[in-house]
Amino acid sequence: MATTSLGLSLARGALRSPFKHPRPGVAFAGRRLTLGDLRVDLTRLAAYERVCGFPTGEDSLPVTYPHVLGFPPAMDIMSRGDFPLPLLGLVHTSIEITRHRALAAGGLYELAVRVDRLAPHRRGTEAFVVTELKEAGEVVWESTSTYLARHRTDASPASPASSAPGEPEPAPLPVLDEWRLGADVGRRYGAASGDRNPIHLHPLTARLFGFPRAIAHGMWTVARCLAAHGTPPAVRVRAEFRAPVLLPGTVAFGSDGIRFELRGVGEASSRLHVSGRVDRLAP
Repeated sequence: MATTSLGLSLARGALRSPFKHPRPGVAFAGRRLTLGDLRVDLTRLAAYERVCGFPTGEDSLPVTYPHVLGFPPAMDIMSRGDFPLPLLGLVHTSIEITRHRALAAGGLYELAVRVDRLAPHRRGTEAFVVTELKEAGEVVWESTSTYLARHRTDASPASPASSAPGEPEPAPLPVLDEWRLGADVGRRYGAASGDRNPIHLHPLTARLFGFPRAIAHGMWTVARCLAAHGTPPAVRVRAEFRAPVLLPGTVAFGSDGIRFELRGVGEASSRLHVSGRVDRLAP
């Protein structure tokens, strides 16, 4: 089934968002989009590898790249009129990725994306988006992303998607590197990934949505961490997005060999932005 272009999906979702008013117990019958005979644009892949810090010129896909392929159909589903949550304001809160083996950059794939379910959350409603990549009929990569729509619930008023008050924050991991992030990171990643959400592109457009400056894409922060951490061919990655990374800025990458994180330095000293872990799987 063909999907709408990403730009049109985002525009459609933005126009429909003010008319969607989620409430506790909202449901969705589900929708699935499939793309067959899919080949990766190698020029765009190289741009993605450069901005995220992955090695370039290798005949393999970075572990996060299939998410880029699945993002347009996911936005297509969530921008439609029958999807009950507003696209504007959806917060990507976590992702779990399972790669069963190395993926050839020149391979021929089939991609399937679906909203698996909606579930109540203490701050609203979460959508679980499942993406599968198949080669020759075999699932070789899969992910589950959670997106939170904040609204009043029976438990508490709507509030930002961050650690609950009183919830202990994990102790910092050993710092392995510090990265100075330029103001153009969001624009560069947007050009490579196709995700040109205005909150990532320019301070002026970010301020329209309540941010003092542009913020880095959450999936860029995870990809940059995994490029530094490294991943085996068969792997499971889990990452949680804790707080936005303002651009420009400086962040510290930490890891203990399994867990990884990104924290602020300087003015945002020790603020946890991203946390996750990398687990080797049997091939």
